[in-house]
Amino acid sequence: MLRALAVDDERPSLEELLYLLHADPRIGSAEGAGDATEALRRINRALESGPDGPEAIDVVFLDINMPGLHGLDLARLLTGFAQPPLVVFVTAHEDFAVQAFDLKAVDYVLKPVRKERLAEAVRRAAELSDAAPRIPVHEPDPDHIPVELGGVTRFVSVEDITHVEAQGDYARLHTTKGSHLVRIPLSTLEERWRSRGFVRIHRRHLVALHHIGELRLDAGTVSVLVGTEELQVSRRHTRELRDLLMRRT
Repeated sequence: MLRALAVDDERPSLEELLYLLHADPRIGSAEGAGDATEALRRINRALESGPDGPEAIDVVFLDINMPGLHGLDLARLLTGFAQPPLVVFVTAHEDFAVQAFDLKAVDYVLKPVRKERLAEAVRRAAELSDAAPRIPVHEPDPDHIPVELGGVTRFVSVEDITHVEAQGDYARLHTTKGSHLVRIPLSTLEERWRSRGFVRIHRRHLVALHHIGELRLDAGTVSVLVGTEELQVSRRHTRELRDLLMRRT
């Protein structure tokens, strides 16, 4: 039973594709995304979940001509992942077939989508999914994190991140060139980046040790200088931070 993600910026086309996928007995689940950026976020969750996890995706049915991140661009990004989902292109354009198959696409289905033609694409995906080895999946790129900027997904180097600020279920990544909001809890980033020198200094802040310029003590209050920004250190985190900074020096 395949777990599918359908991606199309045109709502009627997306709903029709999801209807046809749900009607196919080889599809165990199918969900939709309105653009490639939303799809990339969903695929990242799937890869972190692992091939047998609750968020897993086996195959992506992907439109090509979409605003922001192009369907071919998304497929190109997926080829760099350790174990990406299969890709079936579903498009009204015939001109991109060569590029699609260069990216190892399973199939190239033209709109308007016929039930029989989509069923053939599902069959091919099911055969390849059954043949795929189940190997452990790691974070696709531990040195970068995807962020959305003006409708385009870009990849920010973790080394450039000075500190992270909690904002509810989101986290704001601060770099020397600006900030980016990502839908990842601060606790998840703390666990993921602990080995990279990030340390919790407050319930709202995670800081990269190598970006700390000064440790300040004023009337019992401890703070750190990160670039030009001064961040308060809570009492519960003060001792651990001082020990870590001492070990670095």
